[in-house]
Amino acid sequence: MQDAPIILSLTGVTKTFSVYRSNISRLFHWLGLPIGPREATDVIKDVTFSVRKGESLALIGQNGAGKSTLLKLITGTMAPTRGRVDVQESISAILELGLGFNMEFTGRENVRQSGGMMGLAPDRIEALMPEIEAFAEIGEYFDKTLRTYSSGMQARLSFALATAIRPEILIVDEVLSVGDAYFQHKSFARIREFRDSGTTIILVTHSLGDVRELCERVILVDKGAIVRDGPPDEVIDYYNAMVAEKENAKLSIEQRRRKDGWLHTEFGDGRARMESIDLFRPGETQPVSVVNVGEVVEARSRIRIMRDTPELVLGHRITDRTGHVVWGSNTWHTGQVLDGLNAGEVVVSKLVFPCDLGPGTYALSFGLHSRDNHLEDCYHKAENQIVFEVIRTRGPVFIGTSRLQARFEIEVAVSA
Repeated sequence: MQDAPIILSLTGVTKTFSVYRSNISRLFHWLGLPIGPREATDVIKDVTFSVRKGESLALIGQNGAGKSTLLKLITGTMAPTRGRVDVQESISAILELGLGFNMEFTGRENVRQSGGMMGLAPDRIEALMPEIEAFAEIGEYFDKTLRTYSSGMQARLSFALATAIRPEILIVDEVLSVGDAYFQHKSFARIREFRDSGTTIILVTHSLGDVRELCERVILVDKGAIVRDGPPDEVIDYYNAMVAEKENAKLSIEQRRRKDGWLHTEFGDGRARMESIDLFRPGETQPVSVVNVGEVVEARSRIRIMRDTPELVLGHRITDRTGHVVWGSNTWHTGQVLDGLNAGEVVVSKLVFPCDLGPGTYALSFGLHSRDNHLEDCYHKAENQIVFEVIRTRGPVFIGTSRLQARFEIEVAVSA
């Protein structure tokens, strides 16, 4: 990918939104008179990055971070106040549901109008019409006015039109979170197909699972500036820690890449600390790093209370090599919250589970906090604290990350 040409670059891009005392003041400013705004806010601040051909990139961040504004600058629907945006290829963008659609037109008429605005010739639009109609799957509504559509139906039509032809650059902003699960899955499959065929993908979504699966690079945006730019595990883990940091008092956030390639992210306010955690076979005292499929193991923890703690919740999560969660829970959900702990006390815990995982490498994370998640009073949390290998030395061959207790029941029917 490093040898691929750069097809999109932003250099020192800043977008300022200004508020004037009156429309007359705004007009005078536009005419070049020395009348400044009453208030000016930089919603995008000196952003610089480039994207190579065929790259799959996600922009993540909390609401109001500037992600959608950044996409509008990239697509040219908004001009930067300062800096340059250079695009070398054609862009197909789905930024807002029904953007450019006429609510009084039918779906078919909107495809003709919006397809023309995309630069498609009328005969090309008519040739693509059956495929667009089939992919949208809105039935008779395709020939009804858009004011009768639900938001999910508008999403279907928008996506079907924007992806009727494989673009060089596809930009999708949160559209996959709208509508039914079936169409979300169908749309995601088309994006994955485009990516595998060489389309450059820029995705904005709050679904971090989609980001891990689809994207090879993630940019974290906060308050209009780039905070992190790197591989998904590194940026997503930092983002999760940053969200907790904003919800709590100042937390320390540490990240380091282990020799085995797994990223270790650790943060918390230190009220309680995980002194030790390891994986064991029942009855044994030596930690294990290789486990057989189906073998029972124990994650033994030792937690020291550093300051008086009204409530303590312990959580564990297991993820696969791609970062997808295969299991997770905590003592809030199991009804085992500890109350009224004093400084200096030690809590020991044992999580016992059969390792019904598929062969591969997995990581165990932990969290110590006060409620059902780490966003409130996060004491100590570490991603990928234990890395272990699952192997299969017995039992039938299967694929996937989970071993189901499944069996085939087969019989040969006797024909009459």
